[in-house]
Amino acid sequence: MAQNPRAFLASLLLLLALGSPAFAVQPDEVLGDPVMESRARTISAELRCMVCQNQSIDDSDAPLAKDLRIIVRERLKAGDSDSQVLDFMVARYGEFVLLRPRMSWRNALLWGAPILVLLLGGLGAILALRRRSAAPPAPRLSAAEEARLKALLAEGDGAGPTKP
Repeated sequence: MAQNPRAFLASLLLLLALGSPAFAVQPDEVLGDPVMESRARTISAELRCMVCQNQSIDDSDAPLAKDLRIIVRERLKAGDSDSQVLDFMVARYGEFVLLRPRMSWRNALLWGAPILVLLLGGLGAILALRRRSAAPPAPRLSAAEEARLKALLAEGDGAGPTKP
């Protein structure tokens, strides 16, 4: 049975189209200047959709994301630089609007917490290993204690429960 190469190519293209990220930017939002539109897309990819939260406004279909995309394009048309647009959005919505928050003293604990947890865990493991190796070995049983233990174990091997 011969396979149709056109059908294979069509199905491959369909899979690639379905697997690629979908951009939610509507045709009426697109700027006429391709350079400015590219800047708007780059900025939009850095901003979080406040509704979807783990999607950029460039990928989100939420009405709020559309409003934010329009604000980005309006700021660019007004002559703002990319950093000025981002600063405007942060001033208006807080740092949560950034998909990758900036490093600052206010959020230094969030950035340093993983390293701090790893260091504390490593220190705890080292102390536990030192404590284990420094512990004296358990004392050996005397001959009388071993005989008593064997007698107790022998009694326990019986069919019924043993009385204390």
